[in-house]
Amino acid sequence: MRKFLLGMLFLWKVTFAFAQKPTGVKGKIIDTKTQKPLENAVVSIENTQLMQLTSSDGIFSFYAVAEGNQLLLLHSQGFKDIILSIVITKGQMLDLGVIPMDDNQLAEQQTGLITLLESDLSDDNSGSESTSGLLQSSRDAFQQAAAFNWGQARFRIRGLDSQYATTTINGVTMNKLFDGRPQWGDWSGLNNAVRNQEFTIGSFPSDYAFGGILGTQQINTRASIYRPGTVLSFSGTNTNYSWRMTGTYASGMNAKGWAFVVSAGTRWAEEAYFDGTNYNAIAGFISVEKKINDQHSLNFSGFYTPNSRAKNSPNTAEVTELTSEKYNSYWGFQDGKKRNARIKTIEEPVLMLNHFFNINESSSLNSSVTYQFGKITNSNIDYQNANSPDPTYYRKMPSYYSSMYAPDNGEFSGAFTPDYEEADKSKEQFLANNQIDWDALYYANQSPVLDGNGNVIGYTPSKSHYVLYEDHTDDQMISANSIFNNQISDNLFLTAGGYFSNLKSHNYQQLTDLLGGLYFDDIDVFYNGDQAQSDLNHPNRQVAEGDIYGYNFNYLANTLNLFTNFKFTYDKVDFYLAQNFISSNYQREGLYQNGIYPANSFGKSRKVHFDNFGFKGGVLFKISGRQQLNCNGAYLSNPPTIRNTFPNSRLNNSVVDDLQSETINSLDISYFYRTPKWQTRLSLFYASIKNCTQTSFFYAEGIFDDGAGYANTDAFVSQTLTHLDKRNLGAEISFQYQLSPTLMTNFSLAYGQYTYASDPNVTITNDAQATEENPNPVFDFGTSTLKNYHQAGMPQQAVSLGIEYRDPKYWWIGANINYLAESFIDISPISRTDTFYKNPASGFNFPEASEERARELLTQEKFEPITLLNISGGKSWKIKGRNVGLFATLNNVLDLKYKTGGYEQARNANFRQLNQDVSSGTPNFGNRYFYGYGRTYFVNLYINL
Repeated sequence: MRKFLLGMLFLWKVTFAFAQKPTGVKGKIIDTKTQKPLENAVVSIENTQLMQLTSSDGIFSFYAVAEGNQLLLLHSQGFKDIILSIVITKGQMLDLGVIPMDDNQLAEQQTGLITLLESDLSDDNSGSESTSGLLQSSRDAFQQAAAFNWGQARFRIRGLDSQYATTTINGVTMNKLFDGRPQWGDWSGLNNAVRNQEFTIGSFPSDYAFGGILGTQQINTRASIYRPGTVLSFSGTNTNYSWRMTGTYASGMNAKGWAFVVSAGTRWAEEAYFDGTNYNAIAGFISVEKKINDQHSLNFSGFYTPNSRAKNSPNTAEVTELTSEKYNSYWGFQDGKKRNARIKTIEEPVLMLNHFFNINESSSLNSSVTYQFGKITNSNIDYQNANSPDPTYYRKMPSYYSSMYAPDNGEFSGAFTPDYEEADKSKEQFLANNQIDWDALYYANQSPVLDGNGNVIGYTPSKSHYVLYEDHTDDQMISANSIFNNQISDNLFLTAGGYFSNLKSHNYQQLTDLLGGLYFDDIDVFYNGDQAQSDLNHPNRQVAEGDIYGYNFNYLANTLNLFTNFKFTYDKVDFYLAQNFISSNYQREGLYQNGIYPANSFGKSRKVHFDNFGFKGGVLFKISGRQQLNCNGAYLSNPPTIRNTFPNSRLNNSVVDDLQSETINSLDISYFYRTPKWQTRLSLFYASIKNCTQTSFFYAEGIFDDGAGYANTDAFVSQTLTHLDKRNLGAEISFQYQLSPTLMTNFSLAYGQYTYASDPNVTITNDAQATEENPNPVFDFGTSTLKNYHQAGMPQQAVSLGIEYRDPKYWWIGANINYLAESFIDISPISRTDTFYKNPASGFNFPEASEERARELLTQEKFEPITLLNISGGKSWKIKGRNVGLFATLNNVLDLKYKTGGYEQARNANFRQLNQDVSSGTPNFGNRYFYGYGRTYFVNLYINL
């Protein structure tokens, strides 16, 4: 009887075991080309909490999956995402078998299609939840259109500057304290080394930072996550450089727990797309990881990308009509070679040590120490007691004679008599000499040697009237941060982090070339006596090559950033709450005692301190396996940047009066619909940015009355805007549809309205009026009527329609047609103040300044819409076990000439001068424009060894 009962019990157990068969799905992921398993690929079931990484054999398996129709998403860096529609049957384990993943050409497209214009250069996966950010790591169709197709026309997502996004490398924030923007040049040329990236959209939370309202970009350089192997790449293009060579090797993690990656490259051009723009860059990268044990790993990353590029000039319509859109006034021939006077150089090595600590199955800690140092320089020509070397200087242009004004006893009568004969002569002279005359500069720095009869027999170096100098920013920054991730419960996840940085930024002017002369006087020739001295501690200095002169000061800054993010996940809804605290302090340390501001330039300024808070929250409704609705809201305050804290930092320690932090409110709502063939996103967004501060510098004529005569109404001034509000709202739509296994189409649309939402206050600093009685000559010009003017510098509406064919034999071709509109010029705030209407000689309004004419003169210029056709394609082969690929793009196939941006010149600072200049038909101080590239190409050959 006992044996019978035991037998029945065993039979019952077996029956129960069979009755409890798992309900789920499993499979194996491999690389299509190499046929090797893909480790650490992210596999998730959409709109559930189920997510995992594939094993070293490429295998994944989910158990206890809800029965019915589900979407399975497969993602791995460098490969095309795969979305599979599966049906889960209760009590059955669906075996998908081997799933091959194809290479994604996106990394090479980034190199071929993203180009920077001159106007743009003015930026650990141990736990299941810690990998959630990887699902955002590939840009959707809209983001790809924005970056690769609309980026040529300076399109900005949601009309926001890069300072409203956060860029991190291994969790370390790379946005500069000076202006809030990342310095992309610090890792330029390292495409393969920095291709492991994760993105969040808008204010959506990140596992690495609190982030801004434009999103977060995380670059991961941990050595063990790179795909093992060697990649060599050779490229040719006609954009901002001509040739490129790169090589990257990744070892993978070996049996002793070591992994390393090395990458190096070079880019160069004797002359890039615009005239006289040479380019020279090299790049080096190393990442070494040591896995100490299952809990601890150390990773060192270092990269150094010294690069220099020659700039191209913004030009007036007059200059462009006389030359071409590719004309550049910054260069001239010297010894038969083109030499550009304005070169930007970036040399900022970055050294980073990370400690990855897997505390347990549900907790991890990533800590790092980073040291960044080096320099950013911008060269230019300085001159004393000599004519401007700029070939487009306003007195050298024909318009100077056809639109010049004749003052009537200092009363600005507006009377002028065009001299067309002189204008024609000036035109001929400009066309014959429209580049910098380097030889003339050298001759000006020499004195003739005479014989006994007074004949010139040679030349000898003398005091320089012209020199070449560099504006230096030499930064030293050390930072430390930690990011803690913890799965508190099945439904609650915590991310918390802290970041501290200390910056010392040395800013100075350095003489680099005497241009054949002996020395240069360290004075400002526009002033007399002590006011002319750059440094009263060392007056009347004669400087030589390598010497610092003009200005010399330090920025000292510290910032502490703490944040937490709580994420709650459930079957039908997810939501999050995030908060941060930022404590910042800035100080200027003057190393020169400037003659204009003797009491407010040498030594340290008062320390400026800001405490700021931010809050973000959002909810994700999982309507079904295919549909989601996501809502995000944010309120945060940001401290002013260093740049906007000290309005006249080259000369004194002054701080902007009534300086306030920016306050930002944002809201966005997105609807997602996803099937294996169809993916779409519809987003509505709104952002309000208040209390912005902006500083700028320019020369203005007819700006000050002060009871002075006509000659004293002009000045080189510093302009500061405070209480400037901005409003950005709009919609984003993207569709991507797989018409067949080989044919895919996509459509993206951006509609925005980006305007100023306030009339900011304008203050002007006029150094020329500094006295002992008035040591801080700041003049309040009242408000500028900027409200409802458009924010400048980017199209506010864009449409893209593309189609792509991918052949099973590993070749593909695609085309995109793009339409961009509603782009506006950057306006002059001072022209929108009441002072604009005043005669500086009398203090009364100009009698002819009617509202109708003022409205015509101050209407913001809107650029013509742009239509850009781009074509790209590629082919890959397997040759002797090696993967070889060819990729090419042809951008702006129709060779459209178009403006990417520009600005109003503020020199005509009163109604009469502007009216007279515009009425001439050929304005001498007309708007200046930047132009986009015409037809360009990019060809890239790469080899995977």
